[in-house]
Amino acid sequence: MNGNKKALDTIIDDLNAIKTDNDVVVAPPAIYMEYVKNKITNSVQVAAQNCYKAPSGAYTGEISPAMLTDIGIDWVVLGHSERRHVFGEGNELIGAKVKHALESGLNVIPCIGEKLDEREAGATEAVVFEQMKYLKDNIEENQWSKVVIAYEPVWAIGTGKTATPDQAQDVHKSLRKWLVDNVSQAVADSTRILYGGSVKGSNCKELAQQPDIDGFLVGGASLKPEFKEIANANC
Repeated sequence: MNGNKKALDTIIDDLNAIKTDNDVVVAPPAIYMEYVKNKITNSVQVAAQNCYKAPSGAYTGEISPAMLTDIGIDWVVLGHSERRHVFGEGNELIGAKVKHALESGLNVIPCIGEKLDEREAGATEAVVFEQMKYLKDNIEENQWSKVVIAYEPVWAIGTGKTATPDQAQDVHKSLRKWLVDNVSQAVADSTRILYGGSVKGSNCKELAQQPDIDGFLVGGASLKPEFKEIANANC
């Protein structure tokens, strides 16, 4: 929940200067999605930060996948840690949102991740695997090509703390193994897994060198000029 048209114009100028073969997707606040989409001149795509599990109805304040596709939006982020831990969205609701978004033709970036107490208790895998189960139960095998998983350790979001490259790689590797065991080898090989958690220009290249990190879910740094450097990191 950041920005206004003046601030967005500066960010859009930076986005239009990006020259990369990487897929770049940005998620402005809902009220500015069309504004950003109409001003981007290169291949950067626009996502919604959230959407609901139904096409229409008495859900005041919500946005449906049908509304997103109606204005030309092809991506949505679901289950972000702030949706989970600020707004109380649980695994079941997030799974239902993922299911309906995919059925509506959207590409989906579902987010998973553990809190600090869960990591310190050695429960990281238990937490993220449970979150993955609710995603898997709502994704058909032929829909995985439209899914990009984002692992974002909650303890590293906006705190200045970043999982070390080895810590991030360990979880990404475990997630890929989970996909092998619970979906298929083909899906595990092809599904992109992003790392999110205080990613910035100074650490993106080292993180990008890890074999199971396929890209980034970028928070605060996406509002700064250094986002160009992150977009150009070779994952």
